[in-house]
Amino acid sequence: MSPRPTSPCPCGGPSLDNCCGPFLAGAALPPTAEHLMRSRYTAFTLKDEAYLRATWHPSTLPQEPIIDNEPIRWLGLEIKTSLRLRKRKAKLPDVPEDQGGGQDHGPDRDTVEFVARFKVGGRAHRLHELSRFVREPGPDGAPRWFYLDGSFPDKQ
Repeated sequence: MSPRPTSPCPCGGPSLDNCCGPFLAGAALPPTAEHLMRSRYTAFTLKDEAYLRATWHPSTLPQEPIIDNEPIRWLGLEIKTSLRLRKRKAKLPDVPEDQGGGQDHGPDRDTVEFVARFKVGGRAHRLHELSRFVREPGPDGAPRWFYLDGSFPDKQ
């Protein structure tokens, strides 16, 4: 019997089964904010509204649907910074809170900068976001990462 073919993970990993798949299936928790961000991107590409809601912090979770019905073709994900951003903030303790400093420091808060490329109606777009994450107990009491919110550097 030949091995089951594996498709690449939408986030850029080698295969969905060995990357974001276990997170989306509930078999594992993303160990870092970057893993959560990658799995959320994958959830967007797969239109997995339930996963997006489960990983969004309750304090900022929107009431309206997260995924709209407009046909979007996701083209790729590029992580700009995660660990590098934390290291830079550690060297610059006077970074203002509204620019990712202050309360974002510490092992239970993180920021991931990414660019996601997509097409809508044949037209290419890019989403450049600085996403904020927090780690705290989830519904089962186990610590887990949640998406808080994001800012858009290209719009500032």
